[in-house]
Amino acid sequence: MTTSLSATNAYNLATSLANQTKPGQNENSGAELSDFGKMLSSAVDSVVENGKTAETAVTQLANGKANMVDVVTAVAETEVALETMVALRDRVISAYEEILRMPI
Repeated sequence: MTTSLSATNAYNLATSLANQTKPGQNENSGAELSDFGKMLSSAVDSVVENGKTAETAVTQLANGKANMVDVVTAVAETEVALETMVALRDRVISAYEEILRMPI
């Protein structure tokens, strides 16, 4: 059950990162959205933001101001986002290594 939930969350995160636009961008800026560096930066920012949210939730729980379910949810979302980012990193490294093995 948790594996399918993790896979669903990872897919949703990847989809939202791929479709994410910054304020002020319009639909005609397709060239900017396809920039891999910007997408990667956005993904890292999203993971960091999830981590901050989880950290805030844990702090509020320690102060008695948060619900345990909210904290567990925030930590699980952060874990899935981080696992997705690590999997993406591993795939990029694998692709780079494969390119290096190609004969010239």
